[in-house]
Amino acid sequence: MSTMTPICPANDILPNTGVCARVAGRHVAVFRVGAGTGADSFFAIDNIDPKNGASVLSRGLIGNLGEQVVVASPLYKHHFVLATGACIENPEWSVQAHPVEVREGQVWVSLA
Repeated sequence: MSTMTPICPANDILPNTGVCARVAGRHVAVFRVGAGTGADSFFAIDNIDPKNGASVLSRGLIGNLGEQVVVASPLYKHHFVLATGACIENPEWSVQAHPVEVREGQVWVSLA
C-alpha cells in the first residue's frame, strides 16, 4: 500500500469543487462534496482527462447521475464517478480512484 500524502487543509477546498495536487509526480484531482459541514465527503481520482491527456478533471462540474456522484470533464462533458473513477459514457476512458482521508482537518491522499 502506498503512503498517504498531505494535500491541504480540508477547508481550503470549497464545497462542491475540486483541486489538483501532485502526488508522487502524478496529477490527482481531489474533490469536496457537500454543504461545507463536517459531514462532507472527499474523493480523489486521476486528474488527466483520458480522451486528450489534459490535466483538467479537477475543474469539472460536480453533480449526480442517479445515485452516483460524478464530475463532468470541462472539455468533453463525459462523466466520471468520483467513488470509482469509472467513465459513464465510455468505460475505456475510466481513470483510477485513490483513497482519501481527512485527519485533524488535513486532506491526505494515497495512490491506489
